[in-house]
Amino acid sequence: MKYVDLNSDIGESFGAYTIGMDKEVLQHVTSANIACGWHAGDPLVMEKTVAMALENSVEIGAHPGFPDLMGFGRREMKISPAEAKAYVTYQVGALTAFAAAAGTKLQHVKAHGAFYNMAAKDEKMAKAIAEAVRSVDQNLLLIGLAKGCLIKAGEEAGLRVVNEVFADRAYNRDGTLVARGTPGAMIEDADLAVERIVRMIKENRVDTITGEDIDIQADSICVHGDSPKALEFVQKIRKGLQLENIIVQPMRARF
Repeated sequence: MKYVDLNSDIGESFGAYTIGMDKEVLQHVTSANIACGWHAGDPLVMEKTVAMALENSVEIGAHPGFPDLMGFGRREMKISPAEAKAYVTYQVGALTAFAAAAGTKLQHVKAHGAFYNMAAKDEKMAKAIAEAVRSVDQNLLLIGLAKGCLIKAGEEAGLRVVNEVFADRAYNRDGTLVARGTPGAMIEDADLAVERIVRMIKENRVDTITGEDIDIQADSICVHGDSPKALEFVQKIRKGLQLENIIVQPMRARF
């Protein structure tokens, strides 16, 4: 029997700006990565999103990003390992407080955007993130790009790690994600996304943007909540997994 977690990045509205379809997406996922107020989100949105996740029996995790609201956390920043560690500690702490106030605990931590992608390739940054998570709570699960540096750093830090794959993103031959803005970087066909995801889970393989076939481990699938087709994608993926007898459950149930 095959198992997988289905997660989404949510809680990314802030102030007068509404981003994503959080309420609808939460009806189909098993884990939610909640923005912590730096790349997106604000205290009221964090509080509301935690409550909505609980209402839908969805596990919650912190989604720390760079302090780059204007760029939505998708622009690289040159920071030291000490800064990376402090950034994660600060943001995980903020969401931990909202979770505690709602009578629950965090399941996981997943870095956002450029922070996430840099940690997949930068060993020092990956180590800093892993150390931050361990120092806050060694029972937290650490999500990282499958085959990336963060997975290795998490294992070395003694954390339970979750290899993540993406339903709506194309891959390079080294297992990294094709940069946004590059032709073909985004998978816009939901049916194709389902085919790719099922193959990742059942065969541990995915084809790259340049045509190679590479190994990959799919413990959790991400569907971006801010995508215009987010709801269509998550509905079709959930249905497609069920048709393939793949059990969708929170990562806490397996790790």
